[in-house]
Amino acid sequence: MNMITKVPADGEAQTVRIKINDRPMWQRAALFGTPVIVLAAAVTLWTSDPSPAAAPPLPSVTVAAPLQREVNLWDDYVGRFEASRTVEVRPRVSGQIVAIHFTDGAIVRKGQLLFTVDPRPFTAALAEARAGVATAQSELALAELNLGRAHRLLEANAVSQANVDQLTAQVRNARAALAAAQARVQQRALDVEFTQIRAPISGRISDRRIDVGNLVSSGDSNGSLLTTINALDPIYFTFDVPESLYLKDSRERRAGAEGDVAEIRLQDEASYNWRGTLDFTDNGISQNSGTIRARAVVHNPDYFLTPGMFGNMRLADGGTTPALLVPDAAIRTDQARKIVLVVGRDGTVAAKPVVTGPLVGDLRVIRTGLTSADRVVIQGVQFAMPGAKVKPRVTQIHSAEAAAAKAPPPDTPSASQATLAAR
Repeated sequence: MNMITKVPADGEAQTVRIKINDRPMWQRAALFGTPVIVLAAAVTLWTSDPSPAAAPPLPSVTVAAPLQREVNLWDDYVGRFEASRTVEVRPRVSGQIVAIHFTDGAIVRKGQLLFTVDPRPFTAALAEARAGVATAQSELALAELNLGRAHRLLEANAVSQANVDQLTAQVRNARAALAAAQARVQQRALDVEFTQIRAPISGRISDRRIDVGNLVSSGDSNGSLLTTINALDPIYFTFDVPESLYLKDSRERRAGAEGDVAEIRLQDEASYNWRGTLDFTDNGISQNSGTIRARAVVHNPDYFLTPGMFGNMRLADGGTTPALLVPDAAIRTDQARKIVLVVGRDGTVAAKPVVTGPLVGDLRVIRTGLTSADRVVIQGVQFAMPGAKVKPRVTQIHSAEAAAAKAPPPDTPSASQATLAAR
C-alpha cells in the first residue's frame, strides 16, 4: 500500500476558499472566532491568581463558672460489724441435759430458759443440807441449855469456872456449825437453780452444741460449751484509721470540730442508710500497719445487721466550708497532673492545673487552681485546644445533690467523699 498522502493542487485550495466565502457571515465569524476565544480563555486562566479559600468557623464550646456551695467532706473507711457483747453459754453444774428450750438462731431475751440439767441429784443434796441445818440447830439448843445450867450451878459453887468455859465454847461451836449448815443449804439451792441454764443477755442465739441426753461438765474454760449469744442492739462497726487521717481528725477535734457522726452503707446499698456515732479509739497505732483501730456504735433494733458484715463508712469532719465544684467530665489528665480548660475574655483557651477533691454526685470539688471568675469548658472539651480560639456559650452548673462537710486545707489529707451542705 502506498503510504504517501496526495497533496491537493492549487485549484483544489481555491475551490475550498470559494466554498468558505459562499457561507453566511455568522458562520464565517464563528469559524474564525472560536479558536481565538478558546486561546484567549486559556491564556487568562493560566495567568490569573487563584481565589483565597474561606476561613473555617471557630469551634463552639459550653463554658460555665465553677459552682460555689457549702460542702461537708467525709473520710471514707471500710470496716466490719461486730457484736457489742458475746457470751459463751456454759453449765455451772455438771450433769445430764434433759431439755432444750430454744430454737437455733432465734432471738432470746435475758433470763429466758435455754437448757435444763437433771435436777434430781441436786435436789437430794439440798434436802441433805437442810437436814444438816436441823441437826446443827438442835445441837446449838442443847449447848445453850447446858451453859444455862452451869451458870446456875456456878452461883451455888457446884461447878468450877473451867466447866462453864468449856460449855461456853461448845455453844460457840454449835453456832458456827449451824452457820456452816445454812451456807451449805444456800450452795445446794444455787446448784438446783443452776440446773436451769438461762440467757445472760438478750440477742441472737447460735445453734446448740449439745443434744438432750449428753453429760456436761461445769467450768470456766474447760466446761462444756452449750451455745453462744451475740448482743446485736446496739452493734459495733470497727475500722482502721490511717495515721495521716488520725492526725487530721485529732487536730480538728482540738480546734472544736465535731466529727463523731458516721454513716454506713452495706455492699448492696447505693446510699448510706445506717447512722452511728464514734465512741472508741484505741490507745496506740499499730507498728505493722500504721493504723489505729476505732469503733462506731450503730442502733440495730430489728437485728438486721449481723456480726461479720462488711460495710463502707464515711465519717464527717464536722462543720461546713465554701468550695468550688465543676463537672467531673471537665477535668482532664495530663500525665501526672489534673487540668481544666478555661476560656479567656478574648476566646483563647488555656489549661489550668488543679488539685481535685472528692466527688459530690457528678461534680468534683476543686481544692486549688481555680477561681470563681474562671470560665471552665464543660462541654465540647475535645474541640478546645490550649492556645486556640473558640466560640463560648455561657451556661450554669447545677447541683444534683444536697447533703453535708468541711474542706481541709491543701496540705492535709484529702477526704474521699463530699456532700453538699443543706442551705
